[in-house]
Amino acid sequence: MHGLDIRDSRADDLSAIENLYPRAFPDEDLVPLVRQLLTQEHDILSLIARTGETLAGHILFTICGMTGDDAKAALLAPLAVEPQWQRQGIGTALIREGLTHLKSAGVAHVYVLGDPAYYGRSGFNPETGVAPPYPLPDKYRAAWQSLSLGAALPPDHGKLKLPDVWMQPALWGP
Repeated sequence: MHGLDIRDSRADDLSAIENLYPRAFPDEDLVPLVRQLLTQEHDILSLIARTGETLAGHILFTICGMTGDDAKAALLAPLAVEPQWQRQGIGTALIREGLTHLKSAGVAHVYVLGDPAYYGRSGFNPETGVAPPYPLPDKYRAAWQSLSLGAALPPDHGKLKLPDVWMQPALWGP
C-alpha cells in the first residue's frame, strides 16, 4: 500500500495501540493482553503500520518454544487494523514484515489461531503436529495454523511453550 510506514512500536505508541483494539475487535477485550505483552518483560516483536500520522494497524509476535524441539518459534497474535483501513493489504503487509524480522532473528516456525482463509494467503497451513497450550474446540481446529521460516517442521507431537500471559484458557476457546 502506497504511503504505508511499518516500524517497531515504541512506548509512546501504547495509547494509540490500546485505542485501536476495541475498534478492530468490538466484541473482544484484547487490551489487557496487549498491554501485558507490551509493558512486561516478554520476548516479543511489536510492529505498527502508519499512514501519515494515523495508526492504521498493529501486530504482535510472542517469541516462544516448543516441547520436543529446540527451534525458536513465535505466536502471531493479535493483529488489528483500523476498520476504515481493512481490506487494503495492511494486515498482510504487517505479517510479511514481521515474518522477515523473525526469520532474521532465527525463528524457525510461526503459529497462529485465526481465520484459515485470511492467514492462508500469507502461507499458513493447518497445524496438527504442535499443539496449542490448551485443547481447541472442534470448530477451531482448522484455525490452528503454522508457517515454516525455512526449517523443517517439528515432529508430529509437542506443544507450544508460551509465557504466562498466554496461559489463560479463555484466549484459546469461545
